[in-house]
Amino acid sequence: MSAVEVITFGCRLNIYESEVMKAEAAKAGLTDAILVNTCAVTGEAVRQARQAIRRARRENPATRIVVTGCAAQVAAHDFAAMPEVDAVIGNDDKLKAEAYRALPDFGVSVEEKARVNDIMSVTETAPQMVRLIDGHVRAFVQVQNGCDHRCTFCIIPYGRGNSRSVPMGAVVDQVRELAASGYTEVVLTGVDATSYGGDLPGKPTLGLLAKTILKQVPDIRRLRLSSIDSIEADRHLMDLIADEPRFMPHLHLSLQHGDDLILKRMKRRHSRADALAFCADVRRLRPDMAFGADIIAGFPTETEEAFANSLRLAEEIGIAHLHVFPFSPREGTPAARMPQLDRRLVKERAARLRGLGEQLSQTHLSAMAGTRQIVLAERGGLAHTENFTSVRTPDMAPGTFAEVTISGHDGKHLIFDTIAAHAA
Repeated sequence: MSAVEVITFGCRLNIYESEVMKAEAAKAGLTDAILVNTCAVTGEAVRQARQAIRRARRENPATRIVVTGCAAQVAAHDFAAMPEVDAVIGNDDKLKAEAYRALPDFGVSVEEKARVNDIMSVTETAPQMVRLIDGHVRAFVQVQNGCDHRCTFCIIPYGRGNSRSVPMGAVVDQVRELAASGYTEVVLTGVDATSYGGDLPGKPTLGLLAKTILKQVPDIRRLRLSSIDSIEADRHLMDLIADEPRFMPHLHLSLQHGDDLILKRMKRRHSRADALAFCADVRRLRPDMAFGADIIAGFPTETEEAFANSLRLAEEIGIAHLHVFPFSPREGTPAARMPQLDRRLVKERAARLRGLGEQLSQTHLSAMAGTRQIVLAERGGLAHTENFTSVRTPDMAPGTFAEVTISGHDGKHLIFDTIAAHAA
């Protein structure tokens, strides 16, 4: 092996950053290396990363293995102690060529392997240009990093640092360059994207950023947000939802739970009523809006009644794409010190929540039968509608648009009878 391979775990932001890592490592002249970009959201994510590192070493005995990402940031010495690992670098340094020029020699001590800075000392996020993301026809643009909030279950602020935003002009320039490269759909992403701008002069909001992008880059046909915290939604964002057809009718919500007491113990900033009111307001403005959501099952002290409130919230909102996390205690977080539920009960509740999510997904798919949808074809014979529902499109070239009439679904994807027109 002579090239640099990147193994990525976790969120869309990690996918984006892995492309930056690959480019920066190439700029540094690094070859014969595997970069492992880890995730710390759950204990399972950490376990999978360690497993992948061991497998990579077995299959590539002479290749340098460099570990980075959120899990590496919060547990640098644990990864450095693995005999398969040659170096551990921090979440900030992974995006800099210098980090790949200064890797330690083979066989050094654990202390020399671990090259992780204090992430809380990082106060800026530099714009990173990614022209091509492997396997994607849409482009991801990082607008923000880190998080100022301290939810009791979450280790991510300690892996990412405090919230910091990319200046608005730099984001618009990136989107303009992506449009010039042929991208027609862009996703704005960050750790806590709806906190965008709080650290910038004038305190611009995520909604204002999105408005500015669409105004200044007319060649972008679709703009999406990777996820939002609804309590931080601003008037500019609501304006886009109501009036801008290029702002896509799909929002992924960081709900986490449906019970007010559990939300307080999670240290979330919204209530159940807040979530329901926001979704009702959005649907009033944009009836075709589809919602995704993250919900945790089995949080410490969660009673059967509290869990039932999460089930009811998902039903009342009508969540089309439900992402379920069985609670995973993360060392160093307040929730890890709370009274824990039996792991079997946590898994059982997660399974019940996933079962409801599947029912809601089927309802969503069925409701789209008979509608006309504009789809953007991707690789693997699939496409996505504007509300981010997957469609089988075996005969469309990736990156092309078409208007189709939906005839039904196969349980996972929409299917269609006719293509009304191909868009340029």
